[in-house]
Amino acid sequence: MKKENSMEKRYGFPTALSMVIGIVIGSGIFFKAVKLLKLTGGSMRDALLVIGIVGAICIICSLFFAKMGREYVHCNGLVDYAEAIIGEKYAYFIGWFTAIFYNPIIGSTLCYIGASYVSLLMGKEMYGYNTLGFAILFLIMLSVLNMISPKLAGKFQVSTTVIKCIPLVLMAIVGIFIGIRNGNCAAALSHVADNAAGGILPGVCAFAFSYEGWIASTTINSELKNSKRDLPLALIIGCIFCTVLYMAYVMSMSATLSVEEIVAAGDQLPMVAFSNVFGSAFSTIILVLIIISCLGTANGMVLCSMRSIYGLAIRGLGPDPEAMADIDKDTGMPLKSSIFGLAMMGFWLFQTAVLFFQGPLAFNGTGNPEWLLAWEADEICIITLYALYVPMFIMTMIRKKNYNFFDRFILPFLAAISSLFMCYCCYVSYGFKQVVYYLVFFGIVMAIGMYYMNSSKRQK
Repeated sequence: MKKENSMEKRYGFPTALSMVIGIVIGSGIFFKAVKLLKLTGGSMRDALLVIGIVGAICIICSLFFAKMGREYVHCNGLVDYAEAIIGEKYAYFIGWFTAIFYNPIIGSTLCYIGASYVSLLMGKEMYGYNTLGFAILFLIMLSVLNMISPKLAGKFQVSTTVIKCIPLVLMAIVGIFIGIRNGNCAAALSHVADNAAGGILPGVCAFAFSYEGWIASTTINSELKNSKRDLPLALIIGCIFCTVLYMAYVMSMSATLSVEEIVAAGDQLPMVAFSNVFGSAFSTIILVLIIISCLGTANGMVLCSMRSIYGLAIRGLGPDPEAMADIDKDTGMPLKSSIFGLAMMGFWLFQTAVLFFQGPLAFNGTGNPEWLLAWEADEICIITLYALYVPMFIMTMIRKKNYNFFDRFILPFLAAISSLFMCYCCYVSYGFKQVVYYLVFFGIVMAIGMYYMNSSKRQK
């Protein structure tokens, strides 16, 4: 039997909007911009096209889920929508995926990237074991903050969103102005792509990380004071804002740097670009703001990850639902669910640090790319979620007879095509073998999830 949600109505529109913008704008735009330009062969036009494509896909999908947000409010928005459109089993399937894969992967990755910039600030190796130590510290700090004071965590989310937008907006305005005056923007737009590079499709797969996280904001729909109004507005406005800002920021990188210099700067591109435009002293300030940006985004994903199993438990599903659905009287938080989320983020932090970025099994250019868990988890889990959206889009067209023609057919059709396109980009980017490795691991974890679902039903 479904247990009534008892989470407090504590958040307003500013928190909802900052959740969308704050989760989307984080580390991705700072370190994926270089990868994007590499994959597009140094073509600024192709890079801007990729940003526009991914942005359009997010806007289309957010419009669909904004419609869902007006109708269904319980807990863990995406699970609510899947249950209403398809049924309890599929809702559980998605809820288990977000609890085990999506939320903890994105949260732990952001902690690790934030830690890498702390290492850079301290003059140490960006992806060394000291970075892993900082990442563990950040993960524990943010988890404790969300467990003992969810309202303070919400205020932290709003404040870091404002802080992280400052360098992006500043660079976008000043950089483009300088680039237009000195002709660098025009030169960058006329740069011919290197045909040996990956191309636009791998670029779409890689840059998806820079946009991702907007759907995670639906996990607090039951905690919004006016969810049916605030959540849809936050999704739409947030995605449009991020698309425009990303395009302006990436274009501004060409203000004082050639495309070749941008690519050569690597993960230190933000500091190099800001130093050239505003002076070397400003680069340290920017580095601090980037760290705050990463932690603010990580906080949003930690917040979501700690509520993920709770969203299943109040439906009487998952491992030990009675315990996972229990709300602590002092904090108003599901503490056992929070601990479960922290454990999952710890596992994926290990995968990110030891199996991808560093260590003998890592495959960041020095290790063995055939290792089962060596795929870039942050990218491939995002594409998986897009694949899981598709049945929801199809069933909307079949079942929602009360919707108007646009909401029933046009919008879900466009969203389904967009999501399948993302899947194809992932296949092109990773290749058959790595995709199969991932699907094997994915299948095993989801089978474990189905065991817990059946076990929960037997106990009812």
